[in-house]
Amino acid sequence: MLTLAAEATHDPTSIALAVGIVIFVIGVLGIVIPVLPGLLLCVAAVLVWAGFTGGTTAWVTFGIVAVIYAVTLLLQFLIPGRRMKRDGVGGLTLTLGVVGAIIGFFVIPVVGLPVGFVLGVFAAEYVRFRDLDRAWQATKAALRGVLHSMGIELSAALIIAVTWTVGIIAH
Repeated sequence: MLTLAAEATHDPTSIALAVGIVIFVIGVLGIVIPVLPGLLLCVAAVLVWAGFTGGTTAWVTFGIVAVIYAVTLLLQFLIPGRRMKRDGVGGLTLTLGVVGAIIGFFVIPVVGLPVGFVLGVFAAEYVRFRDLDRAWQATKAALRGVLHSMGIELSAALIIAVTWTVGIIAH
């Protein structure tokens, strides 16, 4: 029995699956803590598995995952983007929010990313309108947009995980 376990550890498919799972988990963390391209890493995990596993089932699974990823990108652009635009949050404001998030990430460990984003959006909107209430309303709209986007990505990661699991079982 011990020799079977030793032989299984050298199986390229098992190694690819293990590496893929690690990449996938890092990807999900990247969705929640937006430092890494989270969902893209989840897709890359399935690509690693499909590449090393080979076969029609593995590549069809990856193809389905790629389509899920493309649809997710579209939804992330349409849903939160339209809502923020409707609420008057400009593109420059979001860019300055991202700059604030990056600065915050380095200035305040762990919580600096969201704090920096909020401060960046608020400051940009305050400079733009010179109205605290309007700046706060835009900041709340931007936060809702970010949370919607994160929710869409997490939902897609779950769908990708289920699709991948079905592909692994079917293979």
